[in-house]
Amino acid sequence: MPIGAHMSIAGGVDKAILRGYELGCETIQIFTRSPRQWRSRDLEPEERERFRLLKEKTGIDPVVAHDCYLINLASSDEKLWRKSLAVLEEEIGHCGALGIPYLVVHPGAHLDAGEEVGLKRIAQGLDRVAGLAKALGVEVLLENTAGQGTSLGSRFEQLATLLHLVDDNSWLGTCFDTCHAFAAGYELRTPSGYDRTWRELDNLVGLERVKVIHINDALGDLGSSLDRHQHIGQGTLGLEPFRMLLNDDRFQGLPMLLETPKGASGLEDRENMRVLHGLMTRKESQRLS
Repeated sequence: MPIGAHMSIAGGVDKAILRGYELGCETIQIFTRSPRQWRSRDLEPEERERFRLLKEKTGIDPVVAHDCYLINLASSDEKLWRKSLAVLEEEIGHCGALGIPYLVVHPGAHLDAGEEVGLKRIAQGLDRVAGLAKALGVEVLLENTAGQGTSLGSRFEQLATLLHLVDDNSWLGTCFDTCHAFAAGYELRTPSGYDRTWRELDNLVGLERVKVIHINDALGDLGSSLDRHQHIGQGTLGLEPFRMLLNDDRFQGLPMLLETPKGASGLEDRENMRVLHGLMTRKESQRLS
């Protein structure tokens, strides 16, 4: 299975490919625009072409995109909702232009309007962008969240509700974050807890919808709702959940992406990937030496 990490796009989206390759990534995740600003620059044709050529040359595959942090499709504020929708459409367009198959999206926060209202707003927004996503071949992946504040998506039932509310869910998948699941109260550290968590997700959402895994240790305790990631084996999850996950036949071939703390060099990613590869009992080809 390909293992990699989130890479910076400083200097251009094509630079993320090189950063990942130099660290030994087999897959990477990127933002296609600034994640903390509403306005963004256009992707130049030359930049898009360099990105595609480098992706082919390095063999990094797949590249996964993550949505802007400002997007909130659950908002009842019409102005914020429409701005969120516009940015989501822009990001889907970027994915199409770059040949990126998956866009990971946080469902959003209802901001005290209530869970039911928030879920309906998200579904309405997804319906608005469905045609564009399908036309460009981009699959939007709803990410499970840690459950902080009024954020939605921490419970598998909420993800299932979203899939039910949209007019057509054939273009929607899920991204499973290990830290978020643990923080939301899903046990992953024991074989019984691990099996129970995945069985519940399968019953409510379907494991076939899981296309990407964010492979992060956690800083907070089980059910803490704390969205703070930690290096593999150094947090409250420990090594065992990752050992089980990396050797689980159901997830062979899925991109496993780190979103753990790191400095400018990114060498922490290399060490985390080394730890993950060491947990795999079935040895596949890997770029790390």
